[in-house]
Amino acid sequence: MTAKLPYVLILFYSRHGATRAMAEHLAAGVESCPGIDARLRSVPPVSTTCEAVDPEIPEEGAIYASLDDLRHCAGLAIGSPTRFGNMAAPLKHFIDGTAELWMGGALIDKPATAFTSTSSLHGGQETTLISMLLPLLHHGMVYAGLPYSEVELMETSTGGTPYGTSHLAGKRSDRPLDEHERRLIFAQGKRLARLTLALAASRSKGS
Repeated sequence: MTAKLPYVLILFYSRHGATRAMAEHLAAGVESCPGIDARLRSVPPVSTTCEAVDPEIPEEGAIYASLDDLRHCAGLAIGSPTRFGNMAAPLKHFIDGTAELWMGGALIDKPATAFTSTSSLHGGQETTLISMLLPLLHHGMVYAGLPYSEVELMETSTGGTPYGTSHLAGKRSDRPLDEHERRLIFAQGKRLARLTLALAASRSKGS
């Protein structure tokens, strides 16, 4: 029986598809490294109607994440569009429900990163990334941004920050990822995969 590969959980919320496209390119970067898988998971929308119930399986796209997806991941990437310079409520709602993992230290010393999409260039890309960074630090994770060795960080005029990849989706949220953004999100996934494998090996030696 073949042993299962460790996986990076790519956890995201996407309203119009831009963040989902980023998640898929990041997954390609992860899986460009041998010995590791990418697992795409989304979160359901949050309803203002108390009685509203979403189906357990979405009609399309990645299935909804469970706490076990998070508990057993070897690395984590989280992605969200910006909402007033903050992560979207559905993603925060899911993260707010991870106290059980925090109490058990399930994510300590695992690498993590974040990515975001905004409709305007100065619409809160960096603050949204930082808002996602904060709970990861509380979980004891090792945050990995994007180093300036990725030359596209100095060349892009749309998305890309040292805190994580960003994307300018446009006012109708229909602008596709450009070449710089695609290269950066792929590089972010590849770097996260390398760090995940290295830290997993280190934890294994220390156990």
